[in-house]
Amino acid sequence: MTALSFGLVLVGVLLNAAAQLLLKAGTNAVGSFEFSMANAVPVGWKLATQPSIVGGLACYVVSVVVWIMALSRTEVSIAYPMLSIGYVINAVAAWYLFGEAVGAQRMVGIGVIIVGVFLVARS
Repeated sequence: MTALSFGLVLVGVLLNAAAQLLLKAGTNAVGSFEFSMANAVPVGWKLATQPSIVGGLACYVVSVVVWIMALSRTEVSIAYPMLSIGYVINAVAAWYLFGEAVGAQRMVGIGVIIVGVFLVARS
């Protein structure tokens, strides 16, 4: 994998992780809600006008473009497992930004992901 390919994969992963974090921040701002026919329009409008959600969706759009560029330069069997880095980034960021718990079992899982990504990247 070339430096450019790795950079594109990493940027795609980071954009995807940012999208998830922005969507979570947006749903935190909107609050808990139930979908029903009666509140579909008000809830939909709240979600559609929440800046964090709009930003998260924009990150997804850009990440798709970057991902297509990465796939044009990298084997999918190497690039796709790299998306797992997003799990690590999101777990750490969610702990830091939202106070989500990261217990021992999650830490072990994160370690397994890191080892797996390293092995795939080296293959």
